[in-house]
Amino acid sequence: MDTFAEIVRARATDDHIGVRFGDEQWRWSEVVAEAAARASILESLRGDGDQLHIGVLLENVPDYLFWTCAAAVAGSVVVGINPTRRGAELARDIRHTDCDVIITEDRLAGLLDGVDHGVRWMLDIDSAPYRDLLAQHRNAALPERLPDPKAILLLLFSSGSTGAPKAVICSQGRLAMLAETLRIRSEMDRDSVGYLCMPLFHGNSMMMNFAPAMYVGATICLARKFSASGFVRDIHRYQATYVNYVGRALSYVLAVPETPQDRHCALRLALGTEASAADVKRFSERFNCRVSEGYGMSEGVLRINRTPDTPADSLGLPVGGADIRVRNEQTGLDCPPARIDPSGRLCNPDEAIGQIVAIGKASAFEGYYRNPEAQAERVRGEDFWTGDLAYRDEAGYFYFAGRSSDWLRVDSENFAAGPVERILQRWEHVSAALVYAVPDPRTGDQVMCALRMADGARFDPDAFTSFLDAQTDLGTKWRPRFVRLIDEVPMTGNSKVAKTPLRSAAWVTSDPVYWRAGKDTRYRPFDRGQREALSKEFAEFGRSALLPVGE
Repeated sequence: MDTFAEIVRARATDDHIGVRFGDEQWRWSEVVAEAAARASILESLRGDGDQLHIGVLLENVPDYLFWTCAAAVAGSVVVGINPTRRGAELARDIRHTDCDVIITEDRLAGLLDGVDHGVRWMLDIDSAPYRDLLAQHRNAALPERLPDPKAILLLLFSSGSTGAPKAVICSQGRLAMLAETLRIRSEMDRDSVGYLCMPLFHGNSMMMNFAPAMYVGATICLARKFSASGFVRDIHRYQATYVNYVGRALSYVLAVPETPQDRHCALRLALGTEASAADVKRFSERFNCRVSEGYGMSEGVLRINRTPDTPADSLGLPVGGADIRVRNEQTGLDCPPARIDPSGRLCNPDEAIGQIVAIGKASAFEGYYRNPEAQAERVRGEDFWTGDLAYRDEAGYFYFAGRSSDWLRVDSENFAAGPVERILQRWEHVSAALVYAVPDPRTGDQVMCALRMADGARFDPDAFTSFLDAQTDLGTKWRPRFVRLIDEVPMTGNSKVAKTPLRSAAWVTSDPVYWRAGKDTRYRPFDRGQREALSKEFAEFGRSALLPVGE
């Protein structure tokens, strides 16, 4: 099928259960009927105008799927609005994507109060006027015309972990292609029961759950939003066979006490990205399922997936034999392979770590909506630069090293946060470790880490020092100068780790902070007197402007 609209139409007479939400359920034929009614509403609003842009400010509720299918058959555009955005940032997202209509619900409608978004039509799915409007368009037929495969269907905001989020374009043709190819990757078939708990405004759920499920006519079980305890409850309740995830979702689920049911659940496959090797192992053992990690982007262009021979900490190899390389961001040249000593230490991070680049794949990128500057950062000639850091071993396996913003420079040595985080996460008392740069009072950066302790564990500075001393692959410049203890890992609306607030606050926070002085490896509490002394040192070397402003 050339368009996602055709995939929707193919379910018009399908009586298999398509969507479940709590105690409610809809057959696929009913889902398409709901879409037809909403497409009729869009036709009445559009008149003879161009594509309508529909801002969807909803949690993972059935209406989100109904409106996405409606936009597909009506030739309109769905803009996934991130409900964690506020005020001027929320207004910017809505205006930037030229929204004509906003679909929202009672629990989120208040986010728009006083927001200068400029949208003409507002529809609250919990309101009587909305129900009346739907009643007027019940039993509408599907639009006769098919949209162009190149027509925009989705605008998906990037995670926005650095700078303003970018709206990634996904066309009718691209989502149709992904529905077919990711059906194979997700191993979905007619009898699959997918659990969808990651936000629908993000590409992970749209592309790795909803689209392939609709393609094969599987069942989608919706959760309003991700909840670790809800996850454990729901996979048993729905007898889910498949789940997609992103970020630290598996780690949070593993923090929920295990139940006797877990090892006997129906779950066969969890497909996602950014889980640690330890979490992958523990999750697969607890739920007696496979966990398949890979690397991908909402922008599309490339995928890197694990193979049976992939080393534990590696992303894997490029899919389909694509020419994917690691290139130096300054010179544009290929980085040499990583030299890894017998202890596992990366010996040449300065030269081995670079940006993941898809050679000759720029044409596969459909672009960022109204953002030529961001597009120019990604498209360089015929190549696509991802903005993500990695290195490759001699066998060609890729290892994630962080985002472009995850570089640190300590005592003239450049290195990435990723390898340091992997070392810190070996400590059994830690459930999450984030590494980031904070300013040095004289030059360059200092290493700071934020640790979320495992349930029931307390931070013991002497034990932490002993642990670091025992890590033979810990680079000489990698040992954290500051340690911040956090209760929760800061996340973007797309469930990805957000380090920006940690970098901004640095050591100026109400959370407990430990530090080590000079070459001392022992950690001690960082108190007000030490903070004042450090501020004076910044002033002495003319770097007061770099002092953190705090939370």
